[in-house]
Amino acid sequence: MFVSLAVVTVVMSALLLVSAGAKSLRTRHITEQMSALGVPQSMMALLVGAQIAGAAGAVAGLRWGPVGIAAAIGLTLYFAGAVAFHLRVGDRKGAFPAAVLTVLSVALIVLHAATL
Repeated sequence: MFVSLAVVTVVMSALLLVSAGAKSLRTRHITEQMSALGVPQSMMALLVGAQIAGAAGAVAGLRWGPVGIAAAIGLTLYFAGAVAFHLRVGDRKGAFPAAVLTVLSVALIVLHAATL
């Protein structure tokens, strides 16, 4: 079970760090997408921080399970919010990746709980 947890944690953390990097660079694609979703530019630093903290918490959770569970709960809420923001503006195509990451976050919760 721990191997599954480690694999999902590494994949999730890598995806989070890539996404945080794109947001911090404020690429045109990300800036346009956030604008279309109604996310103010002033929130970008908070979103980047949340993703980096989620990745760090997920990795730390490999050593101490409760931290991983807390990080996974936070990530679940983060990505469920992203799904809601995409669906609110009718962006079903953009909601799909956020929904997949929500499911991965829930999987982290389950895997952490199973390895405690």
